[in-house]
Amino acid sequence: MKISPISPTTQRSGFALLMVLILATAMILILAASMYRTTTVSGLNKRNNDLNACKNAAEAAVEKVYARMAYDFQSYGVAAVTNNLVYGLYRTNIPVAAEDSYWSNFIFSDGTTSGQTYVNFAYTYTGYLPSAYAGLYTANAPVYRIVSNVVQSNSMYNVIGTAQEDVLLALVPLSTWAIFYNGTLEFSDCATMVVNGRVQANGQIDVGTTASLTFNSVVSSTTNIAAPNLDGTTTGDWDPNNSSTWNTTFNAGSTQDGASVTVSLNMTNSHFMIDFPTSTQTGQSYANISTNAQMLYNQAQMILLVTNTATGTNVILTLQSSYNGNVPGADPTPTTLIYTNATPGLLASNLPFLTLTNMSYDQRETDTNTFTQIDMGQLSSWLTTNSTVQGKLPAASSIYPTILYVADNRPLTTTTLPSVRLVNAAQIPANNGYGFTVATKNPLYVQGNYNTQTSAGSSTGTNNAYEVPAALISDALTLLSPSWKDSEGYTTYSSSSSSDKASTMTVNAAIVTGTIPSTGAGTTTFSGGVHNLPRLLEDWNGVNLYLNTSIIRLWNSNMATNQWKYQGTYYNPPNRFFSFDNNFLNPAKVPPGIPVALVPIRFDWYVPPPGVTSITPSHN
Repeated sequence: MKISPISPTTQRSGFALLMVLILATAMILILAASMYRTTTVSGLNKRNNDLNACKNAAEAAVEKVYARMAYDFQSYGVAAVTNNLVYGLYRTNIPVAAEDSYWSNFIFSDGTTSGQTYVNFAYTYTGYLPSAYAGLYTANAPVYRIVSNVVQSNSMYNVIGTAQEDVLLALVPLSTWAIFYNGTLEFSDCATMVVNGRVQANGQIDVGTTASLTFNSVVSSTTNIAAPNLDGTTTGDWDPNNSSTWNTTFNAGSTQDGASVTVSLNMTNSHFMIDFPTSTQTGQSYANISTNAQMLYNQAQMILLVTNTATGTNVILTLQSSYNGNVPGADPTPTTLIYTNATPGLLASNLPFLTLTNMSYDQRETDTNTFTQIDMGQLSSWLTTNSTVQGKLPAASSIYPTILYVADNRPLTTTTLPSVRLVNAAQIPANNGYGFTVATKNPLYVQGNYNTQTSAGSSTGTNNAYEVPAALISDALTLLSPSWKDSEGYTTYSSSSSSDKASTMTVNAAIVTGTIPSTGAGTTTFSGGVHNLPRLLEDWNGVNLYLNTSIIRLWNSNMATNQWKYQGTYYNPPNRFFSFDNNFLNPAKVPPGIPVALVPIRFDWYVPPPGVTSITPSHN
């Protein structure tokens, strides 16, 4: 057999072909791996982009519900949020293509049902608010949870983006602010003043003084902070357009064009809170309706009504208590004491704290006051010993008359002004620490020291160690010193007359009242400013007036409607010592009946797993 040898050239060609095939295969594998890697990375990037888009859409859905919920809360209170939740208005409030065609790319769900967002009550919160609201707190405020699950309608990956927001509907007592004004807040031409608590105005804040004005806490206006010459008394040493000349120091900063702070009332008619109700605003069927429940008449455990008839003056005292969480005004079995033709003798025997015959003349109002006069010391004793009161409001069951609502419905004429006056009020009902509030639709006059002692001791001036939570809520407030005599009102005012001289006075109570706003720049068209919100009628020159308080101005005065007049016409100003009562920062020491601000807060944020709504993150 003849064997032909393989030539070296042929052998080398075979090896070369084999190497080419091996290298080609390797390159194909590398290319395939590279293409696979590129495809995988592209897919991962697409999934990630889809996920981020879905997360952003979920956040948009959550924010849409929050915006509607915040509006309802600030406009109508917690009840509106509850009602809208019951009727499902929030759950179906999702972003839609009618708003922007972009939203047609997404399918929104609550985790189980398409076209909805999860919205539900989560828990209640009591405590201090986040750092943006330093110093403020809330009690028993509802927290609602909003959760959205979103997928893209045209995605091959069907990734789910989620967002969760817990919304705190904070109920913040207005007494947490040192000064709260629903309207223009004027410090114009005030004497030296230092404000240590927060200041809020749902309107402009006017500063500018020849003395000095210092704010040690946050100041916020919904419009602007300026220094116009509004009081008509002086041009001042300041330039309205140059803040460096205002003699005003903001040690904690100030905010202009800030958010309005509202209460659960129509802020354009907040006087409603102290008005005497109609027949469809109180009683078991009506008192718990959200707006009616804000009326002090319905919140009060005691109601004192004074009226006139052809046969004389009638007095009705009503005792009512809350039950099943309802306001006292919904009590189905209130106790009513009726005294017709209430003579002084009859009142002395039955209501020893009450007199109806005192009268004086208010030279600012140019009216004669017909007083419903309440001796607070006598009232404190009567509440703890009267069998009818103890039967209806037994202290042993922690039921106390913490709010007294008074309405003097005797005729208001061009010459007479039905008013309420509190006397002998150094020690007011303590009610086991719950405190005591007097509310009235009438002008309120306080004569002498108020809430300056307890069973443990007494303190006046800037020392308010011995006090109980207290508020004075009225159409307008006038302070009469311990030296006041009703006869002084009928004499021509003279600062040189010793009979008109005031004496030192201390008031420890939150003040919720009205003013007559400025109507121009003249001396008779100025409101008097916040420093004249508590009205005065005496010669206080050189005399100290101590106010340990929170000043809350919510409405225009409806009954005491004469404008402030420049000093020397019916009063001379005191040495004012205004101090924010830091006790009001303690939730346990909030005065009864104080209205609450409605502050919606984004409380917690979380990205939950799809379909999960049960996770409560730690708020910050």
